Amino acid sequence: MKVNEIRELSTEEINKKLVETKEELFNLRFQQANGTLEKPSRIRDLRHTVARMKTVLREREMSK
Repeated sequence: MKVNEIRELSTEEINKKLVETKEELFNLRFQQANGTLEKPSRIRDLRHTVARMKTVLREREMSK
């Protein structure tokens, strides 16, 4: 998910997607530990997406 797409979402939607993304990341880490992870780069992508979401939320918080 790109920064422009995240900025178009409301704060509630970003928080909801943040929770979903963290859950998916959690599950991928278990798959990695078991050795059943098919696409390791997905973990990196999700970590970057979480950081982007947190950055946008922080920007909104600071602008108030």
